[in-house]
Amino acid sequence: QVQLAESGGGLVQAGGSLRLSCAASGRTISRYIMGWFRQAPGQEREFVVAISRSDVYTYYADSVKGRFTISRDNAKNTVYLQMNSLKPEDTAVYYCAADYGLWGPDTSTQRESYDYWGQGTQVTVSS
Repeated sequence: QVQLAESGGGLVQAGGSLRLSCAASGRTISRYIMGWFRQAPGQEREFVVAISRSDVYTYYADSVKGRFTISRDNAKNTVYLQMNSLKPEDTAVYYCAADYGLWGPDTSTQRESYDYWGQGTQVTVSS
């Protein structure tokens, strides 16, 4: 079992940047597909980005393509989400998740595929 802990959230003005971190413990993240999801008040938790075990493949939600970048450092057992050009509509609680299953567009973008979740970190973008 892997435990995940997000950090790095905060309040930022539109156009600014934040980098979220997801520190894993218990097991190495190299075993897992890693993803980021977000949930705004009153809305469903939605997919943001996922990265394959090999670190070669990624999927991004259209709403964040070109602005967000996921990366993983297996040596530090940490996944990062670099968020640039932030918009007010990016305001949400951001969750890190780990998936022990198969990589693919129909699974790795679905929250139901993920086995482990962090507690979330709040990101607020002011206009």
